[in-house]
Parts: sequence; C-alpha cells; structure tokens
Amino acid sequence: MAYESNPILDKLPTHLKQFIKPQDYEQYSAIDQAVWRYVMRKNVDYLSKVAHSSYVNGLDLTGISIDDIPNMYGMNRILKEIGWAAVAVDGFIPPSAFMEFQAYNVLVIASDIRQLENIEYTPAPDIIHEGAGHAPIIANPEYAEYLRRFGEIGCKAISSAKDYELYEAVRHLSIIKEAPGTPEEEINAAEKQIEYLQENMGKPSEMALIRNLHWWTVEYGLIGTLENPQIYGAGLLSSIGESEWCLKDDVSKLPYTIEATKIPFDITKPQPQLFVTPNFAHLSQVLEDFANTMALRTGGLSGAQKLIESKALGSVELSTGIQISGQFHSVIEHKGEPIYIRTVGPTALAYREKELVGHSTLQHPEGFGSPIGKLKGINLAIEDMGPRDLRAYNIFEGEKISLEFEGGVKVEGTIVTGTRNLQGKIILITFRDCTVTHDGTLLFLPNWGLYHMAVGQKIVSAYNGPADLKSFDLITHELTETTIKVKKDAKRLQLEDYYQRIRDLRTGKNTTVSMSKVFDEVQEEHPLDWLLPVEIYELAKKKENGKLQKEILKHLENVKLENPSVGRLIDDGIQLVDNSFSKVK
Repeated sequence: MAYESNPILDKLPTHLKQFIKPQDYEQYSAIDQAVWRYVMRKNVDYLSKVAHSSYVNGLDLTGISIDDIPNMYGMNRILKEIGWAAVAVDGFIPPSAFMEFQAYNVLVIASDIRQLENIEYTPAPDIIHEGAGHAPIIANPEYAEYLRRFGEIGCKAISSAKDYELYEAVRHLSIIKEAPGTPEEEINAAEKQIEYLQENMGKPSEMALIRNLHWWTVEYGLIGTLENPQIYGAGLLSSIGESEWCLKDDVSKLPYTIEATKIPFDITKPQPQLFVTPNFAHLSQVLEDFANTMALRTGGLSGAQKLIESKALGSVELSTGIQISGQFHSVIEHKGEPIYIRTVGPTALAYREKELVGHSTLQHPEGFGSPIGKLKGINLAIEDMGPRDLRAYNIFEGEKISLEFEGGVKVEGTIVTGTRNLQGKIILITFRDCTVTHDGTLLFLPNWGLYHMAVGQKIVSAYNGPADLKSFDLITHELTETTIKVKKDAKRLQLEDYYQRIRDLRTGKNTTVSMSKVFDEVQEEHPLDWLLPVEIYELAKKKENGKLQKEILKHLENVKLENPSVGRLIDDGIQLVDNSFSKVK
C-alpha cells in the first residue's frame, strides 16, 4: 500500500485510493527541512497576530511542528482525534476527486515541497500549503464541518470538458514552475495558455462556480469585519508573501456572499479583492444557498442538459427515487420539461445509491432510455398508483398495453414485471416485444430485447458521478505528467550536506560540527546561498559567538547586493532570530 491506513482511510472508496502516493519522508533533504522551518517560523510569528485564533491552536492539535516537515503517519495519529486523516498525492488532482476526499474527512496533501527559490509562493500545491495551511484550521469544528460538507456537495457539481482542460493547464504550470531550470518562455507560454482558457470558458459550469467559492473561502478567505479581518484561507496562511500583502488597503475587502461564485480567480497573479465572512457558520449558509441552485437539488430539464454538455459520467434521480447513471446523450423536451432521456454506453440503475439487481452495466452496455412524466389524459401518475389503480389501467403482469405519455412518447409491449421501492411505489416496469416511439421516431425496437422503463414524473436531481460507486470502473485516472524531481549534481549534494551538518548540530545529533568551518566553506563554495547562513547565525547567537555573528551579517549584506530579490527574506530571517532571543531575555 502507498500509505498506512486507519479507520477513516479504510472508508475511502477504491477509486480515490488511486490518487494516493507514498510520502517517502527520507526524500526530504536538509534544505527542504530548512525551507519548511523558515516559512513556519515566519508564519507563526506573523500569523499569531493576524490569523484566526484557530490557526495557532490548530498547529498543536494537528501535530504540525515548526521545526520539521510533518510526517503523514504522525499527522494521522493526531488527526484521528478530531475525526480526520491525511494522504499524500502528486500535485494537483482533479477538483471533483479533491472535494470527494474532503467529503470523507480526508485532507489531500501534496507531499512535495517548494524549492528555496520559490520560498514565498508557489502555484504548485505542496506540503507547506496543505500541511501548514489547511491542516491547522480543521481543528475548528465549525470549519471542519464546512470543509466536509463542501466536499460532499462539491464532488456532485457537474463539470464541463473545458474545466478539465483548464485543470490540466494549471497542473502543467505548477509542475514546470517548480522545476529548476525551466526556460522563462516555457513558463510564459503556460501562463498565457491558462489566460486564454479562462477567457474562453463560455458559460461557467457548476464546478467552475463552486471552485470560485472554494478559492475565496478555503484558499483565500478572511474572517471577521471588513475593517479588521483575520486570515483563515490556506493559500494565505501558507504564503509568507501573501499573508502580509492580503491585509493591505489596496486589496479590496468585500462581504462574503453567493455573489463570490461569479468572481473568477487567476492562480498566476495576486488577487485584487478578497472576501470576508463574519464567522464560519456563514460559510455553510452560503454553501447551502449555492447548493440550492445546483442540478443536484433542482433537477429538471436544465439538469439533464448540464449532464449532456459535460460528456462525463453522471446520474439523474427520478421522483420515485430510481437513479440512472451513465453518459447522458440526449433529452426530448415538451413545454420546458424533459419527457425522454437517453444515455450511451455502459449504464446502471440504482435506488438509494445501491445498484438494482439485474441492472448493472452488463445488462445495459450500450445505453438506456426512458420516458419521464405522466400518462396522457390521466391525472394520477404511475408512481402514485396503488395495486388496484395499476390493475384498472391494465398496467399488470402479462398484459399487452400501449402507454402514451404527455408530450407524445409511446410505449407499446407486453408487461413482464414491475420493481417497487421500499415505500411500495413502482419504480421500474419491464416489457417484452416492446416498441417505443416519439412522434413517429423509433426509440426502442422489439428485437433489442427486454425494455426496462424507469418510472418517475420528473427529474428531481442531476449530478456528477455514479449513484452507486461500485457500478463503474472508476480507476481510470492517468496523469499526463508528474511532478519533476530535482536532478542533484555534485554541487547540490555538497550544499545539502552543509545544511545537514547544521541541522544535526542544532538538534544535538552531532555536537562536534564546527559552525565557523561550515560557514567559511559555504561562503567559498555557495556564495549566494542565504538561508544556511541565517540558520548558522541563529546558532551563533545561541552560543553567544559575536565574532561569527558579525561575519555572517557582513556576508549577508553582500548577498543582498548580489541578489536584491532575497533582501527582505534575509532581513526577516535575521529579525526572527534577534526577536526570539530578545524574548528569551
């Protein structure tokens, strides 16, 4: 297995497990550990003043260490106390899968860590973003329930083909941006491709709209008042650059409402506005308001049309509770209502998310079609007919019958049997020698075999994915590209060794390491590296080695002159060290 299971992960459906990968903790270098430590020390110092109180409390409750990259196994042992778990994945995974994990109380954590060059921000999901951003806030019960409910509703949102194209483009950009040595023109081309797709998405799908809600809350959310908001979004909590930027006056602060669904985001740029929720309970209210607009709850003709346009596996539920799952191909309408719906390819029938016996994809390999609505001239719908009513209208075993529905669909054949639900309502009628037509157009012929007619006056729900997860082989996801691992040359391995020596000295694993010697060698061999000198400065401060402190500060001033872009990072690192020692005194 790619992970160590527990009672929460045991409940994951098989198709989600295909995304899980081993964390492989030993692959984290001492440089990676130093990056984590720098970001966490800076974040906790700053965020303790501006983040929601759940953040700092959550670091302890979820087992997130400031000094060490979290081990997934250790996190799971602690997360289970609040009813959650975590798994490692390879970068971005499809949005519906990401949300479905949340529905099972599982945090998806991209186990890679950003490169030192991208220490302030990376578009790629990494363990800093997921572990230091998402995990601590779920210790708040109200927010944790929002996250779970968001996943439950979000994974049912219907996507478009363009949504998946955009997902692939964003994943590609996140991979190449984190890969050292990627040519700038290649990154620019990937960013332009995303811009093009975002500008040509057409009418946004349900998934696009709910992804906007996810972005403006889970990733980039603020909480409190417009005048004095606090941070709770993981994207802000995990970015030492954006956590400061987001609270500045030139970033508009808007009240969080369902209108946020209409505001798209650009993952490649800072956002011009952010949304502020007064409390976590308000997030759930907006989510429910949006869910009320989804085909999941509205069904009808528009729900069927959304599924057809998605060209993906989806389900409709009729008013009797019978569920049809497959790729929906067409719908016949009459007066704004669906009167016949058809799938192509493997289709399964279910009731209450459990496949009906004898109605798997093996029985319906080439599709399924059924009328919807009431019989013409009869006020009583078939689903509302009791046994006596059915007998009166000759809807009875062995009877040859012609049923004409409102809108012109005709079903003519001999009834074989009927299937009822737990309430006794008939949900499926099976015919032999059956012909189905609509205004003279043939929809089903007798030589096609038995005809199974789903019973229902209307479509009450339409949503992404199958009703019964076991009805389809969902283990089909293939990554078009995987995250690029850094190819380590001798110079890189040497630098990692220097970082490891200082880490061993700080943790007490090797107390014989000479700080001065390591610093001298780093100056000589890696003159532009700035993070290791900051780490050595901290140890020199601890050991009250004033001479070495002055040498490091002088060296870092030269680094800032050579590479001004790291100047603020250096200053912040030194300030963190100085402040920590002044607090001790």
